[in-house]
Amino acid sequence: MTASTPVHGTWEPHPADRWEDGFLSGNGRHGALVFGDPHAERVVVTHHTLLRPNGRDPRPPQLADKLPALQDRLLAGDTTAAEDFTDGRPLQWVQPFHPAFQVRLGGPPGDWRDYRRDVDYPTGVVRASCAGRTSRVFVSRADDVIVQHLTGPGLTLDIDLDARLPGAPARLGIGHGAVLTPEGALLSLRARYPDSDRACTGVTQVTVTGGTTTLVPPAVRIEGARSVLLLTRVHRHTGELDVVAEGRALRDLPADYDELLDRHAALHRTAYERVTLDLAADPAERDLPGSELLKQPRSAALLERLFAAGRYHLLSASGLFPPRLTGLWTGDWDTAWSGAFTNDANLNLQTASAAAAALPEVTGAHANLIHRLLPDWRDNARAIFGTRGVVAPAHTDGESGHSYHFNREYPLHLWTAGADWLLKPLVDHDETHGTRDPRTAAALAEVALFYEDFLTRTDENGHLVVVPSYSPENRPANAGWGTINAAMDLSAARHALRTAAAYHPGPDADRWNALADRLPPHRINDDGALAEWAWPGLTDSYDHRHLSHLYGVWPLDEITPYDTPELADAAHRALELRGAENDSAHGHLHHALVAARLRDAGRVAHALGQVLDGDFFHASLMSAHYPARDVYNADAAHTLPTVLIEMLVQSTPDRLVLLPALPAACPEGALRGVRTRFGAELDLTWTRDGATAVIRPGRTHRVELRTSSGARSLHLVAGEDHVVTLRTW
Repeated sequence: MTASTPVHGTWEPHPADRWEDGFLSGNGRHGALVFGDPHAERVVVTHHTLLRPNGRDPRPPQLADKLPALQDRLLAGDTTAAEDFTDGRPLQWVQPFHPAFQVRLGGPPGDWRDYRRDVDYPTGVVRASCAGRTSRVFVSRADDVIVQHLTGPGLTLDIDLDARLPGAPARLGIGHGAVLTPEGALLSLRARYPDSDRACTGVTQVTVTGGTTTLVPPAVRIEGARSVLLLTRVHRHTGELDVVAEGRALRDLPADYDELLDRHAALHRTAYERVTLDLAADPAERDLPGSELLKQPRSAALLERLFAAGRYHLLSASGLFPPRLTGLWTGDWDTAWSGAFTNDANLNLQTASAAAAALPEVTGAHANLIHRLLPDWRDNARAIFGTRGVVAPAHTDGESGHSYHFNREYPLHLWTAGADWLLKPLVDHDETHGTRDPRTAAALAEVALFYEDFLTRTDENGHLVVVPSYSPENRPANAGWGTINAAMDLSAARHALRTAAAYHPGPDADRWNALADRLPPHRINDDGALAEWAWPGLTDSYDHRHLSHLYGVWPLDEITPYDTPELADAAHRALELRGAENDSAHGHLHHALVAARLRDAGRVAHALGQVLDGDFFHASLMSAHYPARDVYNADAAHTLPTVLIEMLVQSTPDRLVLLPALPAACPEGALRGVRTRFGAELDLTWTRDGATAVIRPGRTHRVELRTSSGARSLHLVAGEDHVVTLRTW
């Protein structure tokens, strides 16, 4: 191992020209996207609640009375029966996520000597400096406010709130406010959405030290100041926001930058520093700016920095809600796919590291979203399927949990696996911490009630049939999108019923376990692969970005090389046959996660390489959905840390797997602070000669240890460190 340590931040030698390259800060509510020009700074303000009304009809389709006829047709062999199982509405997107405005601080042209902009991950501070002038920005977890601080000799600048961002509606109703205060000034901007009673309003308190402050509406002009402190909040609301009251609330906050930072850093730093990854990278490469490091896709320093950036961005995007498709940030009103929470792959991929990477803040944000929307999930179950319980939608904006985003090609209202998929991270959290959240228990019971009412049809062997069934976002080669017995639906139903039973011992558990026992097994097709649809006669479509049928491998533990080797071999064959379709980042990294569970280090490395070689990362180290930095999207940025953890350490409540899929490009390193699902904290170090794991159990438990040399039992005692040494690979 090298004596130097990984870099916990990134930097650039010039300001961002594109908003996609702006450095990011956030507290899970407010976000700041910083261009980094101390002479003409721009900071784009975002908030998780900022949604543009789009006239959608958020009701779930009322189809329950037609469901039996659809089931009859599908079971009778009508492979396209589900294509007219809608209420006739065209495809409706959820309300689009959008930026609020940019805070502009413009002054005369200045000196660019010694320019540098950087972001410090342990504190969340984005800094830009040159020729004695410094701009610092962070978003406070303690005070829920965007903090900007400029210092330098004789600061002269105009400050305004500017709504002119790309894609802003032409009929956006803009209103400005600017008044002088004893501290400096109070600025406000209201943007009222076209054809809506809703608006968003931002308020900025400007505190000036030295110099003079005058109004040049809608801006404020500052001349000769030593420092300027800006505190900004934004709200989405109906009617009018009380700007005076909001200004008073901002003035009640500390007016000292260091005090504001200390209050925030105590929360943010603690979370960020819990887990670290050191790949013994070249110190010279660690010193490179991010844009230069990205040109070296085989660099260990790049993996270290992307791991750090991924944890930082995931933490910063999680609070009120978990991350959207764009995390918490966008500089454009035309956000791809509405910037939604996309539940059929993207959201769970982004948040998958939360338990192992010791980020309960992320799990808490994920839980906030679920529990906020549970009443709508109940409506989906009743309206579409005529059942008790809950059915989760494939897309949500965080305001409505109804299933209304569907059409013929994507019959997402027929997807019944979503609730299990979304609740799985909450179960992982409970296992990791040795607790059972009563809210999670109640939600699992509702999922089980849905399956009790929904699983009423049987096949000729007496097995229950999932009909209709849907495998996001694929279709059989010889049938329509809505079908029978998708592998993901079978895995989800089994897992949901058995997990609900574990949380509710007694008669309910007996009934739910018995129902799970009646589900059919997975099918292995003529290619020797785990079939995406377990119904006879349905043929696989291999070239697709989603790997929904391998849900039993990852994130579930239903199919493993240790317990179900035949199914694991079939899953591996299915992975070999899977094409990359349109090269989406989430598809490649999902592929890597499944490969890691199946102990295929070469395939993990190849999938990672597809992303690292494909120019998926902006200079900000936020990612794109497609190669060549096409379409700003957080999937790769937030999922990559999970891949790096899973190739090193995997766990279940009763098993620990060490170095299951270590790529040859990572011959030595250290992963510290990861959590296991049997309640232990773990540090792992490895070299070419062997590895050492220090396990710090939080509870007494016996687990199976799996390594490349086989299996053995570990008896772990709460409070006693246990050291495992691997001498050979």
